[in-house]
Amino acid sequence: LIFYENKQGENIMKLTELFSKGEFVITSEVGPVKGSVPRDKKIDPVCVKEAAVLKGRVHGVNVTDNQSAVMRLGSLAACVKLKENGYEPIFQLTCRDRNRIALQSDILTAYSLGIDNMLLLTGDHTSLGDHKDARNVFDLDSVQLIKIAAGLKEGHDMIGNEILNPPNMTIGAVVNPNFEPLDLQLMKMEKKIEAGAEFFQTQAVYDVNVFERFIKKAEKLGRPIQAGVVILKSPGMGKYMNANVSGIKVPQGWIDEIGSVEVRDRKKKSAEMMARFTREIKPMCQGIHFMPLGWSDAVVDVIDAVNGSDMKFAHAVNE
Repeated sequence: LIFYENKQGENIMKLTELFSKGEFVITSEVGPVKGSVPRDKKIDPVCVKEAAVLKGRVHGVNVTDNQSAVMRLGSLAACVKLKENGYEPIFQLTCRDRNRIALQSDILTAYSLGIDNMLLLTGDHTSLGDHKDARNVFDLDSVQLIKIAAGLKEGHDMIGNEILNPPNMTIGAVVNPNFEPLDLQLMKMEKKIEAGAEFFQTQAVYDVNVFERFIKKAEKLGRPIQAGVVILKSPGMGKYMNANVSGIKVPQGWIDEIGSVEVRDRKKKSAEMMARFTREIKPMCQGIHFMPLGWSDAVVDVIDAVNGSDMKFAHAVNE
């Protein structure tokens, strides 16, 4: 098995090794702050504080890359801080902001700084973010980026030049179970596998039937799949996603249920809803990826609730 030993001497396993052992892999997500990391060593960065809520309940923590095209601290800096504090980060890297030279360089840099897992995405258009006049790069798409990352692991760059110390990182990709027609999304998923994708995290899904339909077709492709779940905070959030987020459908029943309680009780209600949904889809997949949007404590409640029905978890920090 392949381990990385961090500064505290703790051994952390790659996600692929967990999947190969038959672990049900649980990951969550943090978004870097809109600002820098404090230089005072006594002050924990926000990403570390948020991850601390998840201590002992997740295998890894995704770090988003200028999520929704909003400028923030770089994913790599946050990943390094998480790694230094004993957490297993998953380095998200998008094609939106970098050309092929920078993308390859960032993968080499991430591995050099001790990062073992990455999730490669195309990225949201800048028109969705806070710098709407910024130019999109999109020199590559996600399939091409995965292929390049696999090439770096083999010891060569995109144009065939040999590189020193190939980055032996796990390559993750994204798939959308809600996409119609679904067969087109499965074709893209197959292309990502051919390019070198080793595991998948799905876009947010809320419908058990939709997810089951997807899994029945995707399982033959032979890659571990984590179901993606965005924590639903309010009826307005559900309506917004339905109106503005392509490829995601929040059922009206979810919207009605989260709206059936007072605002102060919505975090608890959301955790109850997510735990119920997680129990239903657990037998269909190899893991869950939570996207809490700041509600990491709700993720803890979900995990603890489902843990009572035999779900197993590995500590993110060895105690």
